[in-house]
Amino acid sequence: MKEIKRIGVLTSGGDAPGMNAAIRAVARTASYYNIDCLGVRRGYNGLINGDVTELDARSVNGIISSGGTILYTARCPEFLTEEGMKKAVCTCRYLGIDGIIAIGGDGTFRGAKDLAEQGIPTIGVPATIDNDIASTHYSIGFDTACNTALDAIDKLRDTMQSHQRCSVVEVMGRHAGHLALYVGIACGAQAILVPEKTLDFDKDVIEKIRDGIINKRSHYIIIVAEGVGNAIEVAERVASQTGIDTRITILGHIQRGGTPTARDRVMASRMGEFAVRTLLEGKTNRVVCSVNSELIDIDIAEALAMKKNLHEKMYETSKIMAV
Repeated sequence: MKEIKRIGVLTSGGDAPGMNAAIRAVARTASYYNIDCLGVRRGYNGLINGDVTELDARSVNGIISSGGTILYTARCPEFLTEEGMKKAVCTCRYLGIDGIIAIGGDGTFRGAKDLAEQGIPTIGVPATIDNDIASTHYSIGFDTACNTALDAIDKLRDTMQSHQRCSVVEVMGRHAGHLALYVGIACGAQAILVPEKTLDFDKDVIEKIRDGIINKRSHYIIIVAEGVGNAIEVAERVASQTGIDTRITILGHIQRGGTPTARDRVMASRMGEFAVRTLLEGKTNRVVCSVNSELIDIDIAEALAMKKNLHEKMYETSKIMAV
């Protein structure tokens, strides 16, 4: 087993609040164990082009509270080619990088798996606001994204209530409804539309609003995951079938930004430190996972093969709370 003397850390795919806290954790854990740490800029693109910066315990001061990623992130089609992979491996050899910690989602982990197959030890750290990585109960950034959306919706509620309107709010989640479900329960939405569930629009949306009208409810909130469909069409249908003044809010990328919550800072710190120690144990091709609040590591291929379903009991809770 080769001794680990220098590691690289990168962020790839969509950014998530808490990525900087994870970078900080990797750099400081490396410093604690007297290991050099290089930050790779712009994900796998930086690994191909040798775009790196030295990180140590002091250079990451103050970033734990910052959103985004100081290392930047970018898609890299070149990395998917054989030539691009060879360049990345050569860069690792040239810079003396003995292991890579890749922070991101499934796409990031696929890249880490490919690197591991080329002999570069890799560890993945889950960070995505969608919380859709099946192998882990929690991904860095999810809690902050939920709170960002909730803060905006609470403000919307004030004006919706004043004017007795219906607010249709689109949150992120192209293929997964975890964010929409959590936010919907937290804000007391009358309906939550997620890609995992087939929707009976009349029953699940229109009837609930009509019941609210009968019971003199003053306002309505509908949460739509972006993967379900067009929030504008939802709003138009609600307005035409109920006669209620309906407004649309698409939160978009605001959910990816902002100061990470305490939960995301702590989870990122734990996961970053765990990732470095996993490399030092001689492991490779692993992904850090939070299972029942404990950290474990599993094979990346195994993690990628898993499918994460919507939490059924929580979905039932959302329907009961919307009565």
